[in-house]
Formats: sequence, C-alpha cells, structure tokens
Amino acid sequence: MEAIMELLGFFSEVPLWASIGSAVLLMLILGYTGAPLWLWAIAGYAGLVGLNAPAWLFITYTVLVVVFNIKPVRRVVLSGPMMKLLDAMNFLPKISETEQTAIEAGNVWVEGELFSGKPNMKRILEEPYPELTEEEQAYMDGPVEKLCEMVTDWDVMVRKGFTDEVWEFMRKEKFFGLIVPKKYGGLEFSATAHSAIVAKLASRCGPLATTVMVPNSLGPAELLLHYGTDEQKDHYLPRLASGKEMPCFGLTEANAGSDAGSMRSEGVVFKGDDGELYLRMNFEKRYITLAAISTVIGLAFNLKDPDHLIGEDENRGITCALIPSDTEGVVLGRRHDPLGIPFYNCPIDGKDVILPIDAIIGGKEGAGNGWRMLMESLAVGRGISLPAQSLGGSKVATRAIGAYTAIRKQFGLNIGKFEGIEEPMARIGGYTYLMEAARRYTTGGLDSGQKPAVVTAIAKYNFTELGREVVNDAMDIVGGAGISRGPRNIFASSYTAMPIAITVEGANILTRTLMIFGQGAIRCHPYAYNEIDALMNKDVKKFDDNFWKHIGHVATNKVRAFVLSITRGRIAGSPVSGPSAKYFRKLAWTSASFAFFADIALGSYGGALKMKEKIAGRYADILSYMYLASGTLRRFEAEGRREADRPYFEWAMEYSFWKIQQAFEGILREIKVPGLSWAFRIAGVWGRLNPIGTYPSDKLGHKVAQAMQTRGEDRDHITDGIFLPKDRESVLGRYEYTMQLNEEAWPAFKKLYKAIKAKELPKEPYLEIADLAVEKGVLTKEDGELVKKTEIARNDAIQVDEFSLDEYLNETPTRPSGDGNPLKEMAGSVSQIR
Repeated sequence: MEAIMELLGFFSEVPLWASIGSAVLLMLILGYTGAPLWLWAIAGYAGLVGLNAPAWLFITYTVLVVVFNIKPVRRVVLSGPMMKLLDAMNFLPKISETEQTAIEAGNVWVEGELFSGKPNMKRILEEPYPELTEEEQAYMDGPVEKLCEMVTDWDVMVRKGFTDEVWEFMRKEKFFGLIVPKKYGGLEFSATAHSAIVAKLASRCGPLATTVMVPNSLGPAELLLHYGTDEQKDHYLPRLASGKEMPCFGLTEANAGSDAGSMRSEGVVFKGDDGELYLRMNFEKRYITLAAISTVIGLAFNLKDPDHLIGEDENRGITCALIPSDTEGVVLGRRHDPLGIPFYNCPIDGKDVILPIDAIIGGKEGAGNGWRMLMESLAVGRGISLPAQSLGGSKVATRAIGAYTAIRKQFGLNIGKFEGIEEPMARIGGYTYLMEAARRYTTGGLDSGQKPAVVTAIAKYNFTELGREVVNDAMDIVGGAGISRGPRNIFASSYTAMPIAITVEGANILTRTLMIFGQGAIRCHPYAYNEIDALMNKDVKKFDDNFWKHIGHVATNKVRAFVLSITRGRIAGSPVSGPSAKYFRKLAWTSASFAFFADIALGSYGGALKMKEKIAGRYADILSYMYLASGTLRRFEAEGRREADRPYFEWAMEYSFWKIQQAFEGILREIKVPGLSWAFRIAGVWGRLNPIGTYPSDKLGHKVAQAMQTRGEDRDHITDGIFLPKDRESVLGRYEYTMQLNEEAWPAFKKLYKAIKAKELPKEPYLEIADLAVEKGVLTKEDGELVKKTEIARNDAIQVDEFSLDEYLNETPTRPSGDGNPLKEMAGSVSQIR
C-alpha cells in the first residue's frame, strides 16, 4: 500500500500536459491490447491522481468501478434493466427455429478469427494445406483421365448426353461412390480429392462434372452416411457406390427456392390395414438433377402426424425420406432445359405416394429433423462441388488463353503483347491462383473435421462469381472464336452454363446478403449469438457475461482500427518475413476495422440488419476477401514461396484488399448511425486518402500475363489438375502444340523480322517468304521448315467451325465416316491448312 501511495504521489507532481499525453497513450495501449476492465480501473485512478481530482470525483469513480467490476452488483444495477430494455425495444433479432437451425449448422473455423478483430495469424498460417494420397492421385491419373478421354464437350452438347459406354465406365469405376466408405464398397475419398476430381472433369466437360458431383454432394449418400439407420446404410450405400442405384434429391419447389422452409410438399402419417405405419405423400419438385434417370429419390417434405401416431406434435416439420423411383404415384420422365446444357435436370411429382414409415432417413427418430440434416450437409457440400467446377473452368481459361494470346497475331504482333489484352489476362491468372489457394484451404479444413457453413458459403458465392468473370474475359479475348460454336470452341458451353452455378445451392444474391454476413454476424461474432440466446431465454447471468465483454470488444477494435489505420498496419505482427509479411499486417488492419464496423452495424440497425441487404452484402465482401486472402497467403507459404508464382500471388493479394477497400467505402457512404452518420462520412474520406488496398498495378498485371504465355513447369504448376488432351485435334491440344512450335521457331522469326526491316525480304506473311529466306541465306533449311510448320499450325489453331446448311439445321448432325474423331467429323466443312 505504501508503494502505491508513493506512485500516486509521483503522478500528482507530473505536469498537466504530460499527464494528459500519458493518459492518452496509456488508453491507446490498453485499448489496442484488449486489457481487462480491472486494469482500466487502476489506470483511471492513476489518471485522477495525475489531474489532482477532488475527493468527490474519487468517490464517484469508485462507485462506478464497483458497479462495473463486481458481477452480482452489475447484474442487478445494469444488466438486468438493460436486458429488459433491449427486449422491449426488440433491438436484437428474433431467431426462428429454422433460422436457428441454419445458424447452428456446422461450426466456426478460421472465419471466427477474421471476425474477432484480432486474428491469430499463426493459426491461419498453420491450417492444413492438403495433398492427394497415393490412392487418390492414382485415381486421378487413371479412371479420371480415362473418363476425360472418353468424353468431349461438343459431342455431349450435340448428343445431349453421354454414351452407354461412358455411363457404364462411371458405374464401374465408382464415380458415384467417391464419398461412400470402403466398407460399403465406395472409395471413401477426402474432400480434397472429391473437389480435385470434379475440377478435372469440369476442365473437360461441364455436364460430366455435374453428373458426377451431384450424387456425391447433397443427396441420399451424404444424408445416409450421417443420419441413416444401419439398415438403410447397409441396403443403399453399396448400391449407390456401385451405381446400381442412381440417386437424386428433391428439395426445390415453385414456391420454395431460396426459402426452402416454405415448401408445400407433404407427408401424412397413417396406420394401414395391416397395423403398420405409413406415409401418404404429395409433392411437386423442380430443378432436380438426375431425377429422370434416378432409381432412388431423396425428398424433403413437411411431415404431419394428425393422429399422433409417432409423437405428440401434429406438425413435425421438415423431414427427409427415400423413395424408390418406381413407387406408384411418382411421376418422372420429363426434363427442364437449363440454357441448353445437357445434364439431367428435371421435375418430380408425386400423387398419393405410399411409403413405409422407415423410409424416413434415420427412421422414426429422423422425423422432423430434415432441416437440420439439410443445413449440416450443405454446410460441407457448398465448399466442394461448385467451387471445384468453377476452378476447373478457370484453370482451362488460364491455360488456353495463355496459349491463344501467344499464337494469335494482329497488326503483326502476338495479341498477348497488347496492354488491352494483358488486363483481362491478369484477372484470369490472378483469380485462378486465388481460387486454387482457397479451394485447398477450404478442403483442408473439411478434411480435418471442420464444417464451417459461413466459409463454404463464401467459397460457393465467390468461386462462381469469379468463374463468371473469367469466362467473360476469356470470351472477350478470343473474340470470334468464342462466339462460333463447334468442337473448336473451348468457352461457349462454360459461358452459357455459368448462370446455372450462380443460381443453384442457394442463389448467389441470397448467399452474399443473408448467409455470409447475415448468418456470419451472429454465428462468427464472439458474443452476438450468446446475447441473443440469453435474451430469448431471459438468462441475466449469460447476458451479463457476454454483453460487457462485447462492449470491451467494440472498444478494443475501435482502438486497434484507429492505430492500425494511422500506421497502415505496420505495427501489427506477422508470423513470417518475406513477401507475405506486409499482407499479414494488412489482414490484421482489415480484421480490426471490419470487426469494429460490424458492431456499429449491429448497434445501429439491431434486428433490422437482416433487411439491410445492401449493407450486409458489402460486409460479406470484406469477410469473403479476408478469407480468400488468408487462403492465398497459406498457399504461397505452403508451396515454398515460389518466385515464379509471386506475380500471381501479389496480384491476388492486391486485388483482395482492393475489393475490401471498395466495400468499406460503400459501407461508410451508406451506413446510418443515429446522430453520427456524418462522422462515418468523414471516416470514408479518410479511408479514401488512406486506403487499405488499391487495384493491382499495370506492371504487376503485365508480369501475370507474360507468365501465362510462357511454357514450362511454372505454367504447368498454375494449371495443375486439369485434363490436357494428348491429341492435336482437340482444342487445347491444338493450342499447346502450336504454342510449342511458336517458341521453338522464335529465333527464326526474329531473323525474318530483321531481314524484312532491312528490306532484304518483302513484307509478306512468313509462310509465303520462308522458302525465299532460305534461298537468301537468312534462314537455314531446317529453320525454314520450322517456320512453315509453325505458321500452318498457327493458321489451323485460329480457325473456327463451320457447317453445311443441312448440318446446321439438323438438330443432331450426321456423322460421316472419317478418321474416327467425332468432333472433326461433325464440324462440317472446316477451313484448315494442313
């Protein structure tokens, strides 16, 4: 005590300006580090002494210290009344049972770190970055490679489906049992392998990837694995793994799309004449993939038990059941036409369909648990299938556009040298690097047992949106070759199909505005969900514990955001040195700012925040790109900081922080804070003067574009995992062959260019002057032949398909005899130089 009095006496002799300055510095330190409340109390006493405060102020301050630090007192004096006031004002959102199930689906993973404002960067860096096992890699190199060789995108488009041989091969090699455990005859592959397989298939043929991914995503197999009875598993899983059963899952209805909870499909429990319990089901489903060829239907419906045969509740809620497709009353055999993309997408109807009660997944105990089953399954599946499909297409674009821009010439130059072409090329390459990083990061979490619903929503939304941008940019670059359909067109089908990925598994608008931030703000916030739960259950103790921690959390993040902003994140720590370090610091700055402004939105709008979808969407963008940036950092470090990858890495990181900056500007411009909106407009001005990120520089984009046009191991690494055809008649094979010739002939082309410039040769196409160049000694005979070979290949590679009028008008073109290549035969009269 004597030592404390001496310390206080010292403070009383410090000049006023020094006291104030020290107090401000101390507050910043305490706030930045998140010091506990008792330490703030001691600092407050020191400040009062330094200011020579009167006795009454000491007494008043002591009362406040007691009220805020002694929990029983605080609960009575502050927390209890505060709780009643918030409840009366309906300040915090009311959560329905279906919303609560959706929010609680899965768990919180690294997104919780990003939401905290003070992320553990070491943890982010140490999360798994998985590789395929030997068995999985062998499957990729064997059956997956073979399946890709058996199928071509154009053939599938014209045929409107697969051959019997392809279907039989998929069944034989267990493509429909990727996730089924080995004890049931499946392959039991990891999420990482599952996504890699889908990505490779998508790089060859979009409908092929869709056909394989659906039975392995949300469907009977996934639901049975986690919720089925032993009898259901023993019967169905071996048959699903072998392809004897073809599954589909019926969820969507005309009036229940994104709002699946409003479904009208119904099942009623009744007792049959034999004394057994049955379900009488009526349903109308649509957009159901594989339905028309299915043998077993997983179906979501509302279960009713009017006679209380299985429980006290008459309305049991959403339930999932298995229905053999040949059950009387089931109507199949029709198809939708999703933008002309030929995968089975169909309606299902059922009229008075009778099933035994044990058709419910999980048996009687599964009654009413369907919504939980669906939400937990989607919490995983969203992070695998559609993200992988988008990535597969993006890797193909990176590979093909790199080759095309190196071989296509305009104005005497390869088009890849034009800055106008480099700009979209940089986006294609940068997005692809970022997406592969986030794919592996996400599946690594899934394989380690995580079920992060917010993260998988981030993956689904952002991968499909970035994939859409990639194919748009690719179409712009290839121009006429992109809009002329046929076997030579590598992008048309992907361009047509992209809205399908945007629409399914939760429409992207809903996913962005409601799931990523709407649910994330409650699920990932350290305290929000506990506060809401305490209010709903009138739990003063729980409310007190979380509410005041929440207040401290806001204060800490306010200080951290301020300090990191004025220092541009430089004082934040980084778990590594080198190129990644500055981005880890920026991530810390972003997280603190995001956490603070997220709490501002929660405090300003309360329960109405769920309706402020424009604001919520901008917060979703920040959270999304913090996650994507985290995955990109993990990739760069896990792969040994490859110098050749650095342009891709830096472009992806710069773009991520630019997207974050754009979202912050929108928030600060539009957010409404009672009495303080003006202050946030001023903060927006400061944010524009001191941005977290700016768009990647032209110089950096140039490096990415040039790397895409350079053959070798580094380009192979960026596009690893796609199908690379070995024949020169396929689109990508033709591009690769011509690109190789172009590089080999480059020294000869330079000689020709110099000779033309010196007027030793006429300014004619190289093909036409190659022999003359040999005669004049400009080229050797070997070089002359190489030039001609290259120019012939170049001219062939840039041709587009053309058809006779009969072929064009015939819905299914004839296949004349020829060299056995159906694509070449179906192309009609194609102009080629051979």
